[in-house]
Amino acid sequence: MANTLPAPEGVRLAANGHEPRPQTRAGFLTLAIGSIGVVYGDIGTSPLYAFRESARAATGGAITEPAILGVLSLIFWALMVVVTLKYVIFLIRADNRGEGGTLALMALTLRVVKRTGPIILLGITAAALFYGDAVITPALSVLSAVEGLEIVAPSFAAWVLPLSVAILVGLFVIQSRGTGAVSIVFGPVMLLWFTVLTVLGIVHIADHPGVLAALSPHYAVGFLLDHGVIGFVTLGAVFLAVTGAEALYADLGHFGRRPIQVAWLGLVFPALVINYFGQGALVLGDPATLDNPFFLMAPDWAQMPLVILATAATIIASQAVITGAYSLTRQAIQLGLLPRFEVRHTSETQAGQIYMPRVNMLLLVGVLVLVALFRSSSALSSAYGIAVTGTMVVTTILAFLAVWKVWGWSVPAAAALVLPFLAVDLTFLSANLLKIVDGGWFPLLLGGVIIGLMLTWRRGSRVLFEKTRRLEIPLTDIVRNLEAKPPHRMKGTAIFLTSDPESTPTALLHSLKHFGVLHEMNVILSVATADTPQVSEDDLITMEWLSPSFARIYLRFGFMQTPNIPKALGAARRLGFTFDIMSTSFFLSRRTVKPSPRSPMPLWQEKLFMLLSRSANDASAYFRIPSDRVIEIGMQVAV
Repeated sequence: MANTLPAPEGVRLAANGHEPRPQTRAGFLTLAIGSIGVVYGDIGTSPLYAFRESARAATGGAITEPAILGVLSLIFWALMVVVTLKYVIFLIRADNRGEGGTLALMALTLRVVKRTGPIILLGITAAALFYGDAVITPALSVLSAVEGLEIVAPSFAAWVLPLSVAILVGLFVIQSRGTGAVSIVFGPVMLLWFTVLTVLGIVHIADHPGVLAALSPHYAVGFLLDHGVIGFVTLGAVFLAVTGAEALYADLGHFGRRPIQVAWLGLVFPALVINYFGQGALVLGDPATLDNPFFLMAPDWAQMPLVILATAATIIASQAVITGAYSLTRQAIQLGLLPRFEVRHTSETQAGQIYMPRVNMLLLVGVLVLVALFRSSSALSSAYGIAVTGTMVVTTILAFLAVWKVWGWSVPAAAALVLPFLAVDLTFLSANLLKIVDGGWFPLLLGGVIIGLMLTWRRGSRVLFEKTRRLEIPLTDIVRNLEAKPPHRMKGTAIFLTSDPESTPTALLHSLKHFGVLHEMNVILSVATADTPQVSEDDLITMEWLSPSFARIYLRFGFMQTPNIPKALGAARRLGFTFDIMSTSFFLSRRTVKPSPRSPMPLWQEKLFMLLSRSANDASAYFRIPSDRVIEIGMQVAV
């Protein structure tokens, strides 16, 4: 999903979330190289294991030329259809004001459909499955790279697991420091990686140029027709070659359409194809190399440097997925799908650089559990694929709705464009479902838990809102009464946060009841999330005067922005509102959720919602309000 890695230095990101527009050829090149480091890390490290697992599934260890050519043809056409045609050419154009990714596409389609429930469910499903991908990718990538030590020296085999664990723990530990300092080298390292992939592939293709015949699709079709169930199982392994395709769509807002397309067509796609075909040529020449064809492509003197480079590449791929999980979580919070989690900004200049301690810890635990359970990249590869194919299916369905409703195409035309891609996605999903027993259960279990959490939070929040609203009084009535019979006034400004700007905030009612005073200036403030990634400063704030001493302010943030209320209120000066943080008090209502015998939710969901409510981060910290300016008034609400 969307990454939070910073844009390369010298690149100007549009404030409204539209595609970055480099001003010079050098700026465009910087974006393209940056996209190589961030966008293509996951799919770029697939050669470490994708061909090996595909060939094993296709041959069962008995290497034949038709089988190897069939696998190479399947990999090539999977990259061509799924990545090049679907993502690089088609989906990358279905953007939400310059931003891509499943949740951005969900928000785009929500604007134009009447029944929002199914769309939200699709978005929740894709987001939940992404977390499975975010846990598996670091474990699989790092394990597959470190296993190269076994090729360098078999005596290193005992060190593969502990070294992999050490690298993964270190990777998650350094997240709190931010990625700005190291992200500068991501592009150059991955540029070197793809260059090495190309060189290794060319050397071995030269030894066996007949593998180039696999560029013809008839080898792929013939293999599937001749091998029946084995061919179908092989498809599940072939899909490993296209995992990471969602990243180029999710990172659209960071780099823009053209740099991502140029990077794929000009370097990444050719490098991957050449390397896969080089591995195929190597195995045809020496079937024993199927144990680890990637590292055996290199001469003995280059194998240790290749292990080091592969480890660096897999760390970069893992970093992109981890920061993508932070970004996705922030979007889910903004869209009301998860409770507030702590968000720390690790850069003073790049708003996209964030760190979420709770998410980081949960991801680390999940990764270590996976490594302990599967212990090798071959075993772990069985768990990979289901989460990604599920996300791709959801994305394609949402894309159909976008083409039909947003682009205004007719249903037949939209179907003619999208249904072939959906058919391919469903085929890969069906093939990957065969892996459930061998490890595919893990991402499905994790995704199911997260779907349950999101649906519970969404439903509980709606029940809580409805019950709270029934207890509150219309705001206009209170303002009218207070202006007619004003209580004692005190200097300064009071800002009352509420989710329902039409009703009187509970904090205001309790303040009047217990203190019997009213500030000179009172603001009823509500914060909403727009269905766009970013909201410009001109659209950020709306102000309405209810009386000389009462105003109602609406703040709108994009679903990829972190709300900062004090900073946003500074923009209200142009609307006539004088804001001085040192003379302003923020009143927040802290609701304590209690069980209710007449709750519309089942008991398990009610208890889960109460647990999520207690775990939510403090509102003042989430909205970045100085703690010494906050007054919290508690209340109990039964759900």
